[in-house]
Amino acid sequence: ISEESLLCEEAASLAAVAMAKPLRRSYVHGASDCQLLFETVGDLLRSASEKVPDREFVIFKRDGIRKTYKQVLNDAEDLASGLLHLGVEKGDRIGIWGPNTYEWVVTQFAAALGGMILVNINPSYQSEELKFAIDKVGIKVLIAPPGFKKSNYYQSVKAIIPEVVTKSEGRSDISTHSFPTFRHLIIFDREDKAYQGAWRYSDVIRMGNESDRLKLSQIEREIQPDDPCNIQYTSGTTGEPKGATLSHHNITNNAFFVGYRAGYQEQRTVVCVPNPLYHCFGCVMGVLAVLIHEQTIVFPAPSFEALAALQAIDSEGCTALYGTPTMFIDMLNHAEFHNYNMTTIRSGFIAGAPCPITLCQRLVKEMNMHDLQVCYGTTETSPVSFMSIRDDPPEQRIKSVGHIMDHLEAAIIDKFGKMVPRGEKGEVVVRGYSVMRCYWNSEEQTRKEITADRWYHTGDIGVMHENGTVSIVGRSKDMIVRGGENIYPTEVENFLDRYGKVADVHIVGVPDERFGEVVCAWIRLKDEYEGRCTEHEIREFCTGKIAHFKIPKYILFKKEKDFPMTATGKVKKFEIREISKIELGLQQVVSHFTETDENRISYF
Repeated sequence: ISEESLLCEEAASLAAVAMAKPLRRSYVHGASDCQLLFETVGDLLRSASEKVPDREFVIFKRDGIRKTYKQVLNDAEDLASGLLHLGVEKGDRIGIWGPNTYEWVVTQFAAALGGMILVNINPSYQSEELKFAIDKVGIKVLIAPPGFKKSNYYQSVKAIIPEVVTKSEGRSDISTHSFPTFRHLIIFDREDKAYQGAWRYSDVIRMGNESDRLKLSQIEREIQPDDPCNIQYTSGTTGEPKGATLSHHNITNNAFFVGYRAGYQEQRTVVCVPNPLYHCFGCVMGVLAVLIHEQTIVFPAPSFEALAALQAIDSEGCTALYGTPTMFIDMLNHAEFHNYNMTTIRSGFIAGAPCPITLCQRLVKEMNMHDLQVCYGTTETSPVSFMSIRDDPPEQRIKSVGHIMDHLEAAIIDKFGKMVPRGEKGEVVVRGYSVMRCYWNSEEQTRKEITADRWYHTGDIGVMHENGTVSIVGRSKDMIVRGGENIYPTEVENFLDRYGKVADVHIVGVPDERFGEVVCAWIRLKDEYEGRCTEHEIREFCTGKIAHFKIPKYILFKKEKDFPMTATGKVKKFEIREISKIELGLQQVVSHFTETDENRISYF
C-alpha cells in the first residue's frame, strides 16, 4: 500500500470522526435545589400576614398611602366579600382599569381570595379598546377611577355601555345586550363622589356581611393552584391584543424565583417600581415577588415620572429599582438626577425591551446598581424565562439576558422546529411551569403559539452561548430583510448607541423597491447636541465598522415626545415604521419581503 493511499485513508477516517461528532444543541434546563411552590396567591398573602403583620407591604408615595401586610389582607377581604355580595362568583372576570393606585393592588388580592380572575386593562385604552377588552374575556365587573390624565374612563364606559345612564347615582347592576356578562361598574374616587350607574368603591368594601365572609372562606378552600388567576392582555405593539391566561401556579412560582435569584430572601429589601401595575413587570415581578419574600414595595407615582422615581429612592431608602431601558434613560438624564441620593440602591431589574450595554454600564456606575440583573420573558411565560445571576461578573451580566430560570426549559430552533447548534440564531422557545394555560377564548391562536409538546414560541430571535446564556438579537417580526440579508434591529441599535451624541435610537425596516426593505433609524440626540449632528456624521461613524447593508439609508432625528410608547415604556415599532413611511413618502412602495410575518420568519 502506497504512502499516499495511507494518508488518504487516515484523512477519510478523521473526516468520518469529525462528521460523527455531535453538535451541542441550543437547549438548556434550569435544574434547581428549590422546590416549586404549590400555593395560591391568597395562601401566600395570608402566610405573610401571619409572619410579618405589621411590616409595611405597599407604599404609594403620590397618594400618601402606606399599608402593612395585615391591612392589605383586611382590605382585600372586605372587597372580596363586597363583590360576593353583588353576586360575583368564583371564575368570574374582574377588570381593573387604571394607573398605579392602592385600589389596584387590593383588587388584585380580592380577586385571588374570591377565586375570581383578574383582568389587567391597559390604562391608556380608549373606548374601542375597552370594548374589545370587556368582550373578549366576558368581564362581569369593571373597577376603575373616573379618569386619569387625558383619559376619561367613566365617559368611555358610557360610550360603549349607554345603559349606565339609566341607573341612579351610586347604583349599578347593569344589563346590556352588547356585553351579556357585564353587570357592575365600580368607581373609586379620592373625593368619594357618586357616579350615575356606578357603585362607589367605598360602599362596596362595606357591603359584605357574615354570610359573604363565610362564602369567601369556603371558596378559598376550593381554589386550586392550577386555577386561572389572571388574564393579561399582550401589549398590542403588533396586532390585536390576546388574553394570556395565567394560573396561581404560573405567577406565584415565577415571582418566587425572580425574587430568590435577586436575593430578596437574604436581607431587608425595599423595591421601587415605577412600572405600571397592569403589566406583569409591576403585578408579578413587583407585587408578588415582594409579597412572597415578605419585603416592601414603593410606587412613586400613578404613572412613570422620572423625578418621582428619584425622589422615592431618596426618601424611602430603596435598595432595588425596576425599569425599562427608556425609564432608566429618563432618570439618568433628568436635570435633577444629582440632587438625589442613590447610595442605598444595590440592585435592580432592567427588562421590557432590548437594553444597550452602554446603558447598563451607566446604571452600575451612576446609580450604584452593582447587582443589576437583566430579565427576559413574555407575558405568556408569567413573565420571566431568563435572568442574570449575581455570581456572574457585571461585564458578563450585561452581555446577555442571563441564565434559564429554575425548573424551566428553553431552546433555540430553526424554521423547521429543529434545535440549532449553540452560537447560531433562531427562535427562542420555552417550556415549563411558567407557560400560560391559554389565550382566553382563542383556541386557534393558542395552538399556534404553544405546540402539542408544550413549547411556547416567543417570536424572539436569540443565540445560545456555550455557557447556556442567551442573547436576544431581535423579534422575528422586527427582522429586516434587505435583498436577502437578515438585519436584526437590536444589533444596529446597540452599535449606534455607542456614538457619544446619541441618547436613544430605534431601528425599523421601511419598504424599498430594489431591496425589499432598508434600514431607517430614529435618533434622539443628547440635549447638548441638539441641532449639532448630521446624517452624514452618523453614517461616517458606521462606515467600516458595520456591514454596509446595516448602515441606515434613512436617518430621522426626533425628540423624546415623538416616540410612540406603550404604557409599559416600550416603543411601538410598528407605529414608528408607519410614521416613517409617511414622512419619507414610501406608502406606495411595494416590498415583496414584507407581505406577511410568515414570510419574514422564513428568512431565519
